[in-house]
Amino acid sequence: MKMATPQIKVNFASNNPHKIIEVKEILESFGIKVNPLKSKVREIQSNSLEEIAADSARITAQATCKSIVVEDAGLFIKVLGGFPGPYSSYVYDTIGCSGILKLMERVAKRTATFRSAVSYCEANREPKVFIGETEGKISLTEKGGRRFGYDPIFIPDELDGRAFSELSVREKNKISHRSRAFNKLANWLLRADKQA
Repeated sequence: MKMATPQIKVNFASNNPHKIIEVKEILESFGIKVNPLKSKVREIQSNSLEEIAADSARITAQATCKSIVVEDAGLFIKVLGGFPGPYSSYVYDTIGCSGILKLMERVAKRTATFRSAVSYCEANREPKVFIGETEGKISLTEKGGRRFGYDPIFIPDELDGRAFSELSVREKNKISHRSRAFNKLANWLLRADKQA
């Protein structure tokens, strides 16, 4: 449900156009305007998405003197011990979806969790982190449609066997890890705005 003119604006630091489209739709449905901020977000090496997102938001907020929102997401595959997890971006850039499917050849139990850590930080303040998760499984083959990250190989439990890549942005935003984390951020921002 679309609200009237947005009263709250957030600076979303990301160079990923697919992510920006999804985030804009999620937050603007709450009446929150998204200002994409092209910025090279520094990422620490950590096994925790929460730590990575919080550190990136803190550093970017200090560098820009703006309130910043950063998101880090990861695909956690149970049989692989949670791999690629917080290293999902690097693994995608090196072996891609086809490499993950190769690792999963002849594996019957294909349970996976897509997790999103969204961090909001104002300059010289401690960041807030919001987590969203979607449970699902890894498909046997890449599925067509929108090509964004691991979407062609992730089938959410809540659907009829379709992968994220086979959904429209609106359909995906109803159940995705990203929308669940950004919904928490939006509700927190709206509460904070009412108290201001």
